[in-house]
Amino acid sequence: MAHTTAVEFQRKFGEFQHRARREPVEITRHGRRELVLMSADHYDWLTAAARRTYRTGEAVPVVVEAVAQAEMDPELARLDELMK
Repeated sequence: MAHTTAVEFQRKFGEFQHRARREPVEITRHGRRELVLMSADHYDWLTAAARRTYRTGEAVPVVVEAVAQAEMDPELARLDELMK
């Protein structure tokens, strides 16, 4: 992802507009992420992907088997306590 400051973005808007058609451009203000400029097609793809949801019971067998076989990193075992 390309990065720029808000000031640089204002000065070179056209350049970043063209760049955003190829890859998202992160715009920072006072050193903090503020905006991401991207093509309309990329935005449409992201919003469509975010709308896709699946119920656990609808998972295909290969996914269910992979989850059953998965092992948690021992360093994260403490997270089990949060489930109680």
